[in-house]
Amino acid sequence: MEPVAAAGRLRSAELRGIVLALCAMFMFGLMDAASKYLSTRYPTPQIIWLRYVFTIPMALAILAPCGLGRILRSARPGLQVLRSVLLVVEIGLVVWCFGRLPLADVHSVLALTPLAVTALSVPLLAERVGPRRWAAVGVGFMGVLIILRPGLGVMQPAALVALAAVLLYGLYQVLTRLVGRVDGAETSLLWQLGVGALMTSFVVPFAWRTPVPLHWPLFVVVAALGGVSHYLMIRALQLAPAAVIQPFTYTVLLWAVVIGYLGFGDLPDRWTLLGASAIVGAGLYTAIREHRLRRGEGLAR
Repeated sequence: MEPVAAAGRLRSAELRGIVLALCAMFMFGLMDAASKYLSTRYPTPQIIWLRYVFTIPMALAILAPCGLGRILRSARPGLQVLRSVLLVVEIGLVVWCFGRLPLADVHSVLALTPLAVTALSVPLLAERVGPRRWAAVGVGFMGVLIILRPGLGVMQPAALVALAAVLLYGLYQVLTRLVGRVDGAETSLLWQLGVGALMTSFVVPFAWRTPVPLHWPLFVVVAALGGVSHYLMIRALQLAPAAVIQPFTYTVLLWAVVIGYLGFGDLPDRWTLLGASAIVGAGLYTAIREHRLRRGEGLAR
């Protein structure tokens, strides 16, 4: 009975992780829409700084009963700082892109992130990636080329910036998986909030535009959605393997299309949809294959 009970607990944890990831993707979609609106009116460093500044008190109030001293102690502080720095830069690049491209276009490029994580896991996590998964990475990259269409006079520099954000976010996810082995989700959240607020504090005095009164609540909403969604994703990755969670992260692309159309009247063109389909298909194949391989290893043990 014990193996059956253990399998049941594992499935229950994975299901909770999937639900948390789905909730996080919906919140990311709402946050990105609000960030896009603000990015056309305020400098990017200001948006990021206010997001961190408003999120920190919320996080401290929620986590204070658990003992902040204990939560702040990290077994890998250097790793926490590095992943937090990567996230700050990645968020800055993405918010900058939101002000220049439709939400769905940006997220179509960002959908390459799981494939980037697959490629980065070889040198950084010493994981083995077979020829089929390398082929999936190649298909995903072809999807990006379809979206960018280099050489046809339609490629936008902002799309290349989004591609750089993919690399940074891929590195962030790999480091999050590494540090998640020794630190809790609450520890990772507080470290990335603290480092992010400190970094942007040096920049925001040179990039500040006093918000109109009606926009202050929107900055608070962006902060709340960002803090909660990142925490949910950290918890999801602790409850379930990345291969299980990954397919459900693509729902953010659906929300980007829906919210982009309802809020801004933007719809992706056929080439963007074709490229996004190739990327998502390759990512789903990679996730399903990795999950099957892990299950096979578990059965072998």
